[in-house]
Amino acid sequence: MDLQEQFQQIIEFRRSNRKFDSEVKVPSEVIERSLQRAILSPNSSNMQLWEFHWVSTAAEKAKVAELCLGQSAAKTAQELVVFVTRPDKWKQRKDWHLAQVQKEINGEPTKAQKMMLQYYGKVMPLLYAADPFRILAGLRLTVSFFGGLFKPFYRTGGASAVRIVTHKSCGLAAQTFMLSIAAEGFHSCPLEGFDEKRLKRHLKLPRRAEINMVIAVGLGTEPGIWGERVRVPYEEVVVKH
Repeated sequence: MDLQEQFQQIIEFRRSNRKFDSEVKVPSEVIERSLQRAILSPNSSNMQLWEFHWVSTAAEKAKVAELCLGQSAAKTAQELVVFVTRPDKWKQRKDWHLAQVQKEINGEPTKAQKMMLQYYGKVMPLLYAADPFRILAGLRLTVSFFGGLFKPFYRTGGASAVRIVTHKSCGLAAQTFMLSIAAEGFHSCPLEGFDEKRLKRHLKLPRRAEINMVIAVGLGTEPGIWGERVRVPYEEVVVKH
């Protein structure tokens, strides 16, 4: 079987299952491998502004299930993973990247190394720094306006733009995780129904962190599949230019 056939099988096997078999445990190495694969997901500027909170003890699972409004997928899950955006960690990630570049420099930096130093040393602070007085937001909008007057230009903005970018990246990691779980022969269910305020407090997350989604994992059951998979026709969602 070639790669595309294997991938097609994984895609078709992955279904959101809302009730898991309580008798079948998920080996910890399955979650570990899937989280390692999630870390390899594409993300904006490779800043990796995410955290994955693996909830595995019975007491913690019960508490998180309660905060997920008692949904069946959360209550019956063998494992729960909370995908969290961490825009507040931009300085740590920026410094980490700069350190990686500095390690590679031997004498005069190459053109590519200079570009990376400039990108992470100057561009990332401009994009991610907290801006309570909206000074940087004004600067970003000004740069975007004049930069885009006569040519295509990256348009940036304030905190809302950072939120969107970090959630996009975290969502990509969550999808990689779910596909990995499917490849391991288990099932998952992404949950958006939860009390974010209480769950953030329970996980001791800082103010700027946000929960992207909670993913329940286990061996799915037939009652956990709510009917056939139905999608809007291809022609209605694909626009070819």
